[in-house]
Amino acid sequence: MAKGKLEIKKMATAGSVESNDILIMISQGEGDIEIELESVVEKQFGEDIKNVIRETLIEEGITDAKVIAKDKGALDFTIKARVRACVQRGVEA
Repeated sequence: MAKGKLEIKKMATAGSVESNDILIMISQGEGDIEIELESVVEKQFGEDIKNVIRETLIEEGITDAKVIAKDKGALDFTIKARVRACVQRGVEA
């Protein structure tokens, strides 16, 4: 279920570049969700990872953000948790 629309007010990060984790960096976008991904499994799962990030942002009420993700094999639930943490940190005034 989508929340009300939120806006990223400041750059935020969550996660790490350790094995089985993902580092997410989020900042204010330019009118859309833009995702830049660097992943050890990008060839096989790059689009799936981007979709998880995009869907989680939309669930959190974010429709305008720039995301840089550095993945080291994180599972979907870890990706979602990192994105949600970033959103919470990024919308705080």
